[in-house]
Amino acid sequence: MTLKPGSENRNFSIAFIITIVSALCLMIDSWIVGKNNFFLLVNADLGIEADYIFSYITYLGDGAVWVVVAILFFIYRRNKFPMLIAAILVSTLITQVTKKYLLPAVPRPIAAIADLGSIHTVAGVEVHAAHSFPSGHTATAFTIYLLACLLIRNKWIIPIGFMYALLVGYSRVYLAQHFPLDIGGGMLTAVITILVSLFIQKQWELKKAVH
Repeated sequence: MTLKPGSENRNFSIAFIITIVSALCLMIDSWIVGKNNFFLLVNADLGIEADYIFSYITYLGDGAVWVVVAILFFIYRRNKFPMLIAAILVSTLITQVTKKYLLPAVPRPIAAIADLGSIHTVAGVEVHAAHSFPSGHTATAFTIYLLACLLIRNKWIIPIGFMYALLVGYSRVYLAQHFPLDIGGGMLTAVITILVSLFIQKQWELKKAVH
C-alpha cells in the first residue's frame, strides 16, 4: 500500500465523481420511473443462487466490517487513524440522525407497497419496515471505497472497490430492505463523510506539526 505522490489523489478524484454521479442517477431514475416502480424493477427475483449470494454480500456493509478496516489501518496507515475514526463516527451520525430524527416516518418497501406479493424477499432474512432513508450499509460500503481509493495508488482499486460497494448497495434492494433512492442517499452520505473526515485528518496533522 505504498503511495506515490499524487497517485492516490487521482484515484480518489475518479471514485469521488463516480460515487456522486451514481447517486444522482439513482435519485433521478427514482423520480422519473417512480420510487416504488424503480424498486420493483431492481428487486426482481434472480433465483436461489442470487438469494444465497446477496444474503451474505449484504454483511460486507454491516458495521462490523469497520473492525477489519481498522486492523488494516493499524497495520498499514496508522498515521491516518484520525480520518478512519472520523469516518466511522460521521457516517454513523448522519445515517442514524437522518433515519430516526430528520426523516423518521419514511417507510421501507414492505410498508410502502400495498401489493406485498410483488416484492421479492429472501427466506431467512428479516425484512424491516421503517427508517428507510438513507441506507446505512451503502453508506458504510461507499465510505470504505472512497477511503481505499484515497490511500491505495493502484488503479484496480477504482473498479474493484466500486463493484464491492455497488453490490452491497444492490443487495439492500434485492433483499427488500431499501429503495434505490435510499442507496443513492447512502452514497451521498459517504461523500459527505469522506469530506468531513479529510478535514479532520488535515487539522490533526497541522496540530501535530505545530507541536
